[in-house]
Amino acid sequence: MSEQRKIKFALYIVGTGMHISSWRLPQAQADASINVQFYQNIAQIAEYGKFDAAFIADSLAIDDTSHSQILNRFDPVVLITAIAQATKKIGVVATASTTYNETFNLARQFASVDIISQGRAGWNLVTTADATGKTALNFSRKQNVKHDDRYKIAEEFVDVVKGLWDSWEDDAFIRNKETGAFYDKSKVHDLNYEGTYFQVKGPLNIARSPQGQPVIFQAGSSVPGQRLAARTADAVFCHKKSFEDAQQFYRTLKAQLAAFGRSKNDLVIMEGISPIIGRTQEEADEKLDQLNHYTIQEQALKFLSGYVGNVDLTRYSLDTKASEVAWKPVDSIQSDFETIQKIIQEEDLTVGELYQRVSNVASDRSFVGTPEKVANTIEKWFTEKAADGFIFIPPVLPNSLTDFVEQVVPILQERGLYRTEYEGATLRENLGLSFAENRYTLGRQGVR
Repeated sequence: MSEQRKIKFALYIVGTGMHISSWRLPQAQADASINVQFYQNIAQIAEYGKFDAAFIADSLAIDDTSHSQILNRFDPVVLITAIAQATKKIGVVATASTTYNETFNLARQFASVDIISQGRAGWNLVTTADATGKTALNFSRKQNVKHDDRYKIAEEFVDVVKGLWDSWEDDAFIRNKETGAFYDKSKVHDLNYEGTYFQVKGPLNIARSPQGQPVIFQAGSSVPGQRLAARTADAVFCHKKSFEDAQQFYRTLKAQLAAFGRSKNDLVIMEGISPIIGRTQEEADEKLDQLNHYTIQEQALKFLSGYVGNVDLTRYSLDTKASEVAWKPVDSIQSDFETIQKIIQEEDLTVGELYQRVSNVASDRSFVGTPEKVANTIEKWFTEKAADGFIFIPPVLPNSLTDFVEQVVPILQERGLYRTEYEGATLRENLGLSFAENRYTLGRQGVR
């Protein structure tokens, strides 16, 4: 990208907000997680703030270690289709698992949304880390696939999906009424994929989209996760708990791109942040205190247990020293477990304080304060190469989002760090990514 680098923002929409107590606030719309108009309105606010994308996470099992409100939730691909119909420019990204899906169905779903949205769709690729095993039981399996094996499956899965998305070249459908030729048969291609985990013939039964292929997001931070991202992803969603950790991850991941013939601009790295904004520092602190006031201790401990799986933290109190807990390694999200262990080793925290650190809500106090303070932190992370952009994870919806759009966005725009208008019509264009050229067209042109 030759022009000045600009901050990218995606909005993580989860019911009334990421804080587990957000739904209990007096002003909260408690049924938000299954209210499509609520989601559409939130996406419209983000679009007004010139966000790149609305991002929908997912889970495939009822897990009481999660937020109570998201035990009742829409299928994310269906939801982003509805959001796309209520917006014009903002991208729409849905989470879907490579462990619990079929390649053909997933490729067709996201290609469909990409065409319906006129090139604004993205797929958040996850392998489904489920230490409880509840997801596996919903898919006729006795246990979840082991961590490294999940990534081996994902490597093949994404190759199949991208191959299916290239089934039809961009100008394959000629629809010539005079000759009766609906498509050019030389420009439709079988995939004929034969791998360890997948055997898929193809072609896909839907054309390519305005951006060539949907944008692929990926969130793995482990060694296999980083390799998958460096090879196949367009954007990475990560949760580093400090500026230094984020900066190190940024350098490490960007350095891996060259091995796959990619440049540093081919991958957008976006850090998850949860700012709490007040006109004064005191007001921001009061907002955080209000959220904590509505937090039920057992729910907080269950939430933290969900990160580690093998430890039931409800047996402890919030005042228990985290170093006194009998932590056990878990085959789940390895990067999260390693981060927690690092925090425990370096800081003398109670279990309650540890919850605050890993919940991603106010985990970094530099994101709690005045609009200027939050803008300064974002600028530092961006200009000093800790991130290309941010996944905004609002503690409370819509309040946290409107605070950010009305108070922080104008500051970033005035500093020339953030767009005042969308650069393009597709998600790829707005993220500064190239059009996804069809492999067969490139082959015909002699490009490898």
